[in-house]
Amino acid sequence: MVANANRLDPILAQLNPAAWKEAGAPDAYLQQLQSTRRALQYLQISADRLSRDPNRVTFAMDTYFRLQTMEQMLGSLAAGVKRYQNPAIGDLLSGIANENAANREFLEQYMKDLAAVREAEFLVADAEAQRCRGILSKQPPLIQKRSVVLPKQEK
Repeated sequence: MVANANRLDPILAQLNPAAWKEAGAPDAYLQQLQSTRRALQYLQISADRLSRDPNRVTFAMDTYFRLQTMEQMLGSLAAGVKRYQNPAIGDLLSGIANENAANREFLEQYMKDLAAVREAEFLVADAEAQRCRGILSKQPPLIQKRSVVLPKQEK
C-alpha cells in the first residue's frame, strides 16, 4: 500500500496547478495538491505505525481512513490534471488510486477481523471477571473484631 502510494510523489511533483489558472482552473487546485501531498505523508506515517503494531485497531482505522481520504483527493485532482495539464498524467494518477482499491479492501477486512478478535477477547475477559465476582460474592464476609471502649461510669 505504501509502496503504491509512494509512486505518487514523482507524479505530484510534475503538477503545476498555478499554471492551470491561465486555462481557467480555479485556485482550489493548488490547495488540493498541497492537501493531497499532506494526505500522502499522513498515510505513510499511519501505515508505518500500523506495520510496527499491527494489533492496534486504532492504527488500522487511521490508516484506512487516511487511504480513503487520499483516494478521494486524487480523484478530484486527477480530473483537474486531465483537463488543465495532461490527460495521460491524470490517467496515471487515477490508475494508482485504483490499484490501491485492493489494498483498501484488504485493510477493511483486516479491520473487521481485528475488531472481531478484540471483541471475542473482551467477552472472555468479561466472563472471567463475572466468574470471579461470583466466587467473591459467595465467600463469607470477613468479621473484624472491634475493641469497644466503654465510657467510665461514675460512682
